[in-house]
Amino acid sequence: MPNVKERAEDLATTMDEQQQAAIRMLANQLHRLNAAVAEAVNSGLSVELQRASRHHHQDGYWGDLMTPIIVKQK
Repeated sequence: MPNVKERAEDLATTMDEQQQAAIRMLANQLHRLNAAVAEAVNSGLSVELQRASRHHHQDGYWGDLMTPIIVKQK
């Protein structure tokens, strides 16, 4: 089974430019989200991301929309 990077590279060759741009934007935003989660954890919070809802497109595509659950430790 190919690893994540190989799967992403395989998919990228079948995507059009708009899809590739959307993936790059998503990857950049996920990097920022991960940095923000790490900063919150380092400041004494626990962070859990949960699916709040699912966005659907009429052609059958979907994506999970997330919400943070924040817990302050005593």
